[in-house]
Amino acid sequence: MNQIALMPRIASTLAPGTDALYFSLIGVSIFICVLVFGLMVIFSYRYRRGSPAPRGALASFLQHEVEIGWTTATLFAFLLFFWWAGSFQTSQLLPPRSAMEIHVVAKQWMWKMQHPNGLREINMLHVPVGEPVRLVMTSQDVIHSFAVPDFRIKQDILPGRYVEAWFEATETGSFRLYCTQFCGTAHSAMTGSIVVMSKPDFAAWLVSQPAPGDLVGQGRALFVSLGCAGCHTSGGPVHAPNFDGMFGRTVPLASGRFVRFDDAWIRDCILNPKVDPPAGFDPIMPSFAGEIDDAQILALTAYIRSLTPQTGASR
Repeated sequence: MNQIALMPRIASTLAPGTDALYFSLIGVSIFICVLVFGLMVIFSYRYRRGSPAPRGALASFLQHEVEIGWTTATLFAFLLFFWWAGSFQTSQLLPPRSAMEIHVVAKQWMWKMQHPNGLREINMLHVPVGEPVRLVMTSQDVIHSFAVPDFRIKQDILPGRYVEAWFEATETGSFRLYCTQFCGTAHSAMTGSIVVMSKPDFAAWLVSQPAPGDLVGQGRALFVSLGCAGCHTSGGPVHAPNFDGMFGRTVPLASGRFVRFDDAWIRDCILNPKVDPPAGFDPIMPSFAGEIDDAQILALTAYIRSLTPQTGASR
C-alpha cells in the first residue's frame, strides 16, 4: 500500500535551503504560540480571583524596560529572518552561466517545452541530473504557475511577459509538474512530468530523438521569411537598429528612457514596435501581433541573442 508522504522528496539543490527556512519559521511560530498560551494559562491561574498573588504596580525600573525589551527582541528576530529569507531567495534568482536553457510556453491546459536544439515536448521535460536548467517561460493565454514540489520551485507565468526560474536536479526519476494557479475549467488536468536522467542516458535519449533543427536555426529562418533581414542587415534600404552583440546592453529610447536589451524588450518590439521605439530610429516597423505565436517569438529571440558583430545584422 502506498504511504502518504508528509513532505515531497528532496530532489534539487534548492530543496535543502528551502526546507531549512520553512521548518525554522514553523519552529519559531510554535515556540511563540507555546510561550504566549503558556503564559496565559500561568497568569490565569496565578491571578485568579481570590489568589494571594500580589497585584501592586511594577517596580519603577520595570515599567518601561519590559516593554522595550520584548519589542526590541521581536524586532531583531524579525530582521534576522527577513535577512535570511531575503538573501536565500535573491541568491536563487540568477542561474549559473552554464545552465541549459529550456523554453516553456504555458497554455490552457498544457505545457509546451523546447530544448536548445529545437526538440519539443508536451507535458514532459527530459533533463540530465546534476546540471542546472534555466527555464524561460511565458503564457499564451492566462496566468499559470510552474511548480515542481520535489524541486521546491514555483514560478507564476504571465501572458505577454517572460519570467525565469531554474533548478538543478540531484536525483534521477520522474517528478510531477503542476499548475498551481487556477487557470480554467481543466486546471486540475494541467500536469506534467520532469524526467531526470543520468548524463549518459540523457545523451542517448537526445540522440534518439528526431532532429528538429536548432532553435537558433529556426529563428534565423523566421528572421528571413518575416522580412526582418530586409531592414536589419548591412546595406538594407531602411535605417534600422543594429542587433550585433546588443543583447544584455542598455538601449536609449525615443522617450528618454533606457531599457535593457533582453528577451522581454525583444518581445515588446515584435508585438508593439511603435509604442516606444529606440532613439534615433523612425517608428516604421510593423507589428507582428497575431501573425506569429510565442514559440516563434522564442525562436526569433534565440537568434537575435546569438548575433555577434561577425555573424549578425547591422544598420
